[in-house]
Amino acid sequence: MATTSSEHFDVVIIGAGLSGVAAGYHLQTTCPTKRFVILEGRDSIGGTWDLFRYPGIRSDSDMFTLGYSFKPWTEPKAIADGSRILNYVRETATENGIDSKIRFRHRVKRSSWSTRDARWTVEAERLTGEGATEAVTFTCNFLFSCAGYYRYEDGYTPEFKGTADFAGQIIHPQKWPDNLDYAGKRVVVIGSGATAVTLVPELAKSASHVTMLQRSPTYVVSRPAQDVLANKLRRNLPASLAYHLIRWRNVLLGMYFFQLSRRKPARVKELILKGVRMALGPDYDVATHFTPRYNPWDQRLCLVPDGDLFKAIREKRASVVTREIDTFTKNGIRLKDGSDLKADIVVTATGLVLQILGGMQVVVDGVPIDFSKKLLYKGMMYSDVPNLASAFGYTNASWTLKCDLTCEYVCRLINYMDRHNYRQCMPHNDDPTLEAIPHLEFSSGYVQRALPSMPKQGSRRPWRLYQNYALDILSLRFGKVDDGVMQYS
Repeated sequence: MATTSSEHFDVVIIGAGLSGVAAGYHLQTTCPTKRFVILEGRDSIGGTWDLFRYPGIRSDSDMFTLGYSFKPWTEPKAIADGSRILNYVRETATENGIDSKIRFRHRVKRSSWSTRDARWTVEAERLTGEGATEAVTFTCNFLFSCAGYYRYEDGYTPEFKGTADFAGQIIHPQKWPDNLDYAGKRVVVIGSGATAVTLVPELAKSASHVTMLQRSPTYVVSRPAQDVLANKLRRNLPASLAYHLIRWRNVLLGMYFFQLSRRKPARVKELILKGVRMALGPDYDVATHFTPRYNPWDQRLCLVPDGDLFKAIREKRASVVTREIDTFTKNGIRLKDGSDLKADIVVTATGLVLQILGGMQVVVDGVPIDFSKKLLYKGMMYSDVPNLASAFGYTNASWTLKCDLTCEYVCRLINYMDRHNYRQCMPHNDDPTLEAIPHLEFSSGYVQRALPSMPKQGSRRPWRLYQNYALDILSLRFGKVDDGVMQYS
């Protein structure tokens, strides 16, 4: 595999999805003299919203908070379809000339830092056609990973017995086949998370029947797809003003609900289950199928716009089965209680595989970095790793809220270094009493599986993640860049 000569940039951004486009916008707006490039492993803009093609894909955050702070969301639906979100991301890139900075089919494999040269050497594979690749290298002063938080190549599927005996199709939503015909078919969707509750009502529109097979329930909340107040404000106020008013209303409501869930979990649980009972009627077994064993926000809540899942269940087009799988059979799935579910298609909506920095290998002065031994600084940088940041959104609110703030902070950091003629910045912990705790405090399976390989957070600021947008505004937008923890040289 041939290697081309290296190009140098001030900043290399990895990933041209929601956060990569935001990074490009903030850099060219706030650091206009900086030359940057965006390396994208795939052949199009959009990240998650381009990768996932399963029926009904949509946001599970409202677009007034999932949208960018600098580009108002103007569509009528607040809970938006995936195709509309993809158009929004691509439109943002085109309007701001960010699309011209993207190198497609460049998959970053390894990045090496040299303290002597104060620069990263980024090694990528460029797909040249017909499966052939060539090695490409870039150098930069600052590396900004916007590669997301999960592995794009494959999702997570548990080992199920008997899958070879099944006569139908088994599909993971992350690799949804084009032109799959499920009309009139019996479909079983394994899972109870956001993907499952999105797929079930959409498939039920034309399948003969859809069964959501879950080992245990998830909290499911219905919310109108259109925000009536938002649409009214937009008719009567300038678009940007209306957008930011609704954005802040939704942020504050989300923060209030999350804090209430922490302070009074039993009360919030009662409210959520009351909504489910109203949607499904007094005779439905809510205790079995929609009452989790954990408290609200110990895992992410599932959002169903306009109660579409509940409607499909009421109309008998879909059903929920809460049992464990014994084995696949020729005609479907046998459960551990001995009952059988007939299926022509089985969808394994069983989760993602989390990974750090898109799976990129990172080396500092010849030493490979083990990120499971690192502390997260302000949710974006890593202890003793110089000039490297990554965008990672909230678990209790929309992804973009945190990513926008992360981009702002990275730009502040770069400008601060320029003003003081620094070449290197690196967070370093010298407090022996700081306790390392898990990065994500979620009991979800996909999180628990990944925790051993993930960086840790600290027990105090600036190493602590509070999952709180208001606190992060104070810290990232207005807090000191030279805080005594970030070391400059």
